[in-house]
Amino acid sequence: MVQTLHIENYALIEHLDIDLHTGFSVITGETGAGKSIILGAIGLLLGQRADSKSIKFGANRCVVEATFDLSRYHLDEFFEENDLDFDGTVCIVRREITSTGKSRAFINDTPVQLTLLKTLGEQLIDVHSQHKNLLLSQENFQLNVLDILADNTTRLQAYKEAYQTYKELAKQYDEAVEASRRNRDNEDFLRFQYNQLVEAALKEGEQAELEAEQETLEHAEEIKQSLYAASNALCSNNDGIDALQQVKAGKQSMESILSVFPVVDELVKRLESCYIELKDIADEIVQNCDSIEYNPQRLDEVGERLNTIYTLQKKHHLDTVEQLIELQHDLERQLNLMDNSEDVLKQLCAQRDAQYKVAYDLALQLSEKRKTIAVALEQRMVNMLQPLGMPNVQFNVEVAETSGLMPTGVDTVTFLFTANKSAMLQPISKVASGGEIARVMLSLKALIAGAVKLPTIIFDEIDTGVSGSIAEKMARIMREMGEQNRQVISITHLPQIAALGNFHYKVYKEDNEDATLSHIVELTPGQRVEEIAHMLSGETLTDAALQNARSLLNFQ
Repeated sequence: MVQTLHIENYALIEHLDIDLHTGFSVITGETGAGKSIILGAIGLLLGQRADSKSIKFGANRCVVEATFDLSRYHLDEFFEENDLDFDGTVCIVRREITSTGKSRAFINDTPVQLTLLKTLGEQLIDVHSQHKNLLLSQENFQLNVLDILADNTTRLQAYKEAYQTYKELAKQYDEAVEASRRNRDNEDFLRFQYNQLVEAALKEGEQAELEAEQETLEHAEEIKQSLYAASNALCSNNDGIDALQQVKAGKQSMESILSVFPVVDELVKRLESCYIELKDIADEIVQNCDSIEYNPQRLDEVGERLNTIYTLQKKHHLDTVEQLIELQHDLERQLNLMDNSEDVLKQLCAQRDAQYKVAYDLALQLSEKRKTIAVALEQRMVNMLQPLGMPNVQFNVEVAETSGLMPTGVDTVTFLFTANKSAMLQPISKVASGGEIARVMLSLKALIAGAVKLPTIIFDEIDTGVSGSIAEKMARIMREMGEQNRQVISITHLPQIAALGNFHYKVYKEDNEDATLSHIVELTPGQRVEEIAHMLSGETLTDAALQNARSLLNFQ
């Protein structure tokens, strides 16, 4: 439940701090006083979209913060899963919006994404406004009511997982059928491409080797001449003395003076190393020179092979032999699939059908629970609606099976309703008046609240279209909801509902020199008498209105 609410610089609210209580609370005030503003601020805590225009004029930012007591609601797992601090009791939720449009959200002072704030908010507060009465016409809402009352959460999750698996298998099967059809249309072409690549007998790395060999063959004479010249420079010259002999002679001359001039020992060793290295170089040059031979036939063979590779690369828009080999493997896989497509399709079909049965069996279990709770819901709704001014009410829950699996099972749910003895049952959205829908929604909310144990429920003028004793009976339902360790808040214009609140808050506007501001205050018993009297008689207080107000309050 909400313990405290702090609002700062939001719309007409400059600064607001208020304590809230367990039980049934009412909020009253004139139209336009700011009740919807407070709801809007609470909506920010529930992850609703922020608008910088909602910041009070002249302020840089607005802040909405609420402290929740969650000691009875077993939400420890949520905080653990999302790595949020939690002492098992208190949770502080804060939302900040700046005039530049930036929005930040915090749970127990930890910054969080709005999606996480919304997830938590759905478990803390349920705001039922007038437009939510329209939900009653939506089939998924009606189905959801049955699932909540039947405690179908675990069953529904199991079904949804099985249904999703079935849908994936069905998609795989459909894609395989389509691929098989396309492949059959292209089979001859694919086989031609595959055979052409097989015949090419491509090898990884051969393109680079062939290109290098082609370069060598095309320049064989030039290479041979250069190597021959280098060999002559090392091994002979015009005087008949080659470089090697000169290095060797120099080394021998130095060795002859070692005994009398040992300083040259290091030079002798270096000349020896040079001689050995030059001799190795000369030998390798000779070997390379012998290996180079102009071979026109081999040059033609290499050119033809490279032309085959280049042609395949251009045809398939690829750059390397390795990519062509991968294409060959891919074509092989496609052809194998075509050759075995019938077996593959049979296997996928069997898997799909088996999963359909799994999902369908789970859907039937859901349906059985829904039909069972539907019978109980019919009687419970009649029992709740009859005292609310509908003595002849009939309420039926029609559960019909769909033609196939749906995301929520195999059921369509329709609430059928009539408030008159002689009228025929019809979908509730077609025959119920605004006041009747309000009473139906309140009754459903009371039943749902008992099933899901929501900490806080806010009703925004759910009493639309009713008055008098009916309003009083609706108030008693809300009061009973509040007596079940729950916080129920009703925003109302009806004195019959306001009088039955355990706690009463008034929203009012006040003008100062600069602006008009909204305020909210918890009323004392005496102030409650005056507020309810004003609701009965208008701006002018009469003794009769005051006496009537006291009677309403004492009637609790």
